[in-house]
Amino acid sequence: MCGIVGAVAQRDVVDILVEGLRRLEYRGYDSAGVAVVNASGELTRLRRLGKVKELADAVAATPATGGTGIAHTRWATHGEPSERNAHPHLSSNITVVHNGIIENHSPLRDDLKAKGYVFTSDTDTEVIAHLVEEELKSAGSLLAAVQKTVKQLHGAYGTVLLDKTDPSRVVVARSGSPLVIGLGIGENFIASDQLALLPVTRRFIFLEEGDVAEITRHSVSIFDSNGNAVEREVHESNVSYDAGDKGQYRHFMLKEIYEQPHAINNTLEGRLSRDSVLDETFGNGAAELFKKVKHVQIVACGTSYHSGMVARYWLESLGGISCNVEIASEFRYRKSFVQPNSLLVSISQSGETADTLAALRLAKEAGYVGSLTICNVAGSSLVRESDLAFMTRAGAEIGVASTKAFITQLVGLAMLTLAIGKYNGLTDAQQRELTEALQSLPGKLEQTLALAPQIEALAEEFADKHHALFLGRGDQYPIAMEGALKLKEISYIHAEAYAAGELKHGPLALIDAQMPIIVVAPNNDLLEKLKSNVEEVRARGGILYVFADADARFQSDATMRVINVPHVADILAPIVYTLPLQLLSYYVAIIKGTDVDQPRNLAKSVTVE
Repeated sequence: MCGIVGAVAQRDVVDILVEGLRRLEYRGYDSAGVAVVNASGELTRLRRLGKVKELADAVAATPATGGTGIAHTRWATHGEPSERNAHPHLSSNITVVHNGIIENHSPLRDDLKAKGYVFTSDTDTEVIAHLVEEELKSAGSLLAAVQKTVKQLHGAYGTVLLDKTDPSRVVVARSGSPLVIGLGIGENFIASDQLALLPVTRRFIFLEEGDVAEITRHSVSIFDSNGNAVEREVHESNVSYDAGDKGQYRHFMLKEIYEQPHAINNTLEGRLSRDSVLDETFGNGAAELFKKVKHVQIVACGTSYHSGMVARYWLESLGGISCNVEIASEFRYRKSFVQPNSLLVSISQSGETADTLAALRLAKEAGYVGSLTICNVAGSSLVRESDLAFMTRAGAEIGVASTKAFITQLVGLAMLTLAIGKYNGLTDAQQRELTEALQSLPGKLEQTLALAPQIEALAEEFADKHHALFLGRGDQYPIAMEGALKLKEISYIHAEAYAAGELKHGPLALIDAQMPIIVVAPNNDLLEKLKSNVEEVRARGGILYVFADADARFQSDATMRVINVPHVADILAPIVYTLPLQLLSYYVAIIKGTDVDQPRNLAKSVTVE
């Protein structure tokens, strides 16, 4: 969830480090810090509470020079957001930055205090610096000291260390938290995400679980968890960092909402024939694997979990197979039964979500016929460790509240439904119809985005509201959940979602004129049932906001505001009806005056439990 950038170069690197942090600020923004050491061994460390701009201003006021350095932007776990808890942390000559959580930090801290070490922060990270300092007394090199230290750490870490007495190198270690090495000419770099390094290199090495590496200007030496020297593949990245400029948009989130038609074009490109999905879309051997699959187990977190819930409806009603969906943090900590011929599907925007990655690793030993990830980041841990991968091609998403990543996940899951369904009774005519529907989707989204002025006006009525209820039926229930999540994430309004048929089992007690009720109402087989639920709300004085198909015949009046959404095929409805809820949340957040792109207490990539 935090961001790391490091460099070993001949030139001054502080500007490179700070720019890298700026590109990773979506990963954490409670505080930021940088440390650089020059050839004489003089270390300069600057830390600031708040966003990267505060650090950049400090660097401008107090210039720091040096060719070796590390930097960090923090999302607080242990210790409140403060300058004293900001990274980098020091222990005599050792400087460290760290992502993740050291679960056994407390006993390690006690042992180190008994040896005379003084702690200046409340973080778990500081134990790493002191442990390495202690091990360096006998280890002989920073590399050996780090290798001895990581054997004592329990938990997750991506960490980078430097010794100011030897500024020619840094040492990095990865366990459960991603790190990537960027290769330059006469200089090398390290980061928690390749986006941070795109201005300086396109050549990357992704460290594997348990790797420790020593990086100098001219060399990269990697060792596995057993201390054996290993070679890791060099990847040439074609990722573009196109999100650095908001352009005409006030926020990244709004920009990314409007990018969704283009993002879906990218998701679909080259993956559909005239009447079907190409199996190769999911990787080599996908067709052979899909022929075996009779059950799908989906694991995901947050917004990705909601996309998985939609996919369950599709896979069972269209794909002809059973499907379970579970929150990854629950799945990994319970004993589960693996259905015969079951495919594990993981969903993650970043491909580094800690709980989802742990669930995949557990599943490898549990008897699944294979694993597939639906992901937006090539080279991420989920992509590398799954048998098959579907890249959503959403492009960089900077806003913490996911928009285009969610939409492209849904498109990928719809394509997976077609790919599996053709081996389980989906007819050629159905495949053709669904393929044509997917091809029409970007145009439908453009039409839906034209509703923005109406939705912006509607949002004014939420200015004084503190609670909201979202309702949907069938595959729109997860979309109601996603709408509620977006509203609470960025406007801080408490919001819940219910399957509309559950109203009479409790939520009706909440209904009054101060509780807005948001309803998604496509013209499908459940429409009449949904209308009955709407009447239950109206009879109890509730104010309704209904996003409905024009053919659904809802009429605006004193108790109900209706916005008509373009008519779409049933399989597209969850995708299309997501957009109005995204826009509603955005405009309500504007009215509330919150930080839309970086809402409080949240981070983009959740790489800790």
